[in-house]
Amino acid sequence: MKSRTVAPFWELFEALPSEVQNVAFKAYRLWRVNPASRGLRFKRVCDSEPVYSVRIGRSYRALGLLEGDRCTGILEEVSKQYH
Repeated sequence: MKSRTVAPFWELFEALPSEVQNVAFKAYRLWRVNPASRGLRFKRVCDSEPVYSVRIGRSYRALGLLEGDRCTGILEEVSKQYH
């Protein structure tokens, strides 16, 4: 699967603590090799649009819009209410 990001992704990414950035890079490398890896929890999160979520540690998720074989990603912090 191919991937790309949009500008807000990198703005949010650069604001992350360095340890979270490292976890995000590891998750991305794993996702490129095996999106179905259990630890990533890559799954569709919207019925009306092909929006997918992938886990980046306990507190962050990357969201992506899947179009064909390309996933365009954004990054979000998971609210504490979901922990």
